[in-house]
Amino acid sequence: MTKPAQTEDDRSPGSVRPGGRTARVRAEVLRAAGDLLAERGFAGLDLTDVAARAGVGKTTVYRRWGTPTAVVADLLEDMAEQSVPRADTGSLRGDLTENARLIARTLTDPRQGRLFRAVIAAATCDPEAETALHRFYDIRLREWGACVTDAVERGEAPSGTDPRAVFSSVAAPLYYRLLASGDPIDDAAAVVAAEAVIAAIEAGVFVVS
Repeated sequence: MTKPAQTEDDRSPGSVRPGGRTARVRAEVLRAAGDLLAERGFAGLDLTDVAARAGVGKTTVYRRWGTPTAVVADLLEDMAEQSVPRADTGSLRGDLTENARLIARTLTDPRQGRLFRAVIAAATCDPEAETALHRFYDIRLREWGACVTDAVERGEAPSGTDPRAVFSSVAAPLYYRLLASGDPIDDAAAVVAAEAVIAAIEAGVFVVS
């Protein structure tokens, strides 16, 4: 069944996807918001400053998004749309290692690492940001899951291996270093995360009935 078309009143702030000048304004606002989040964190995100950084009228920003949280939610949706595709090396070990390395590079990038800290902080104190963050990772986990389903077809992983659990376990130690321990997020950490999960896969730890 085809869903009825949404009106602008039905959509959440910042969720409209028009083209032309409006699309360019959205891109500039989201870029500015990302820069400010990386510089100041979520607590320092102000829509007036976002508008000034983006070079657009603050009335436009307030009318379309309304709150800093709505900007963060739209930014996360845009980040999911623009994310680098999963690695596809032809082997389970290669795929998990390269995707772990991708996560490590993202979290250690001067801008992206601070940006992820900021959006995670936003998600801990606002339900709308929390929902947007979950949606972002749902998209990423679904895309990465093909690495595991491909591995099952090649006989590299047991049937019933849960792709979401696999990639959550690859990413978790790297995010722990970012948000909790402060230990280096380097290539060695990425390789160890991937190898630990490969050993668990081979032992059937991620098989679900």
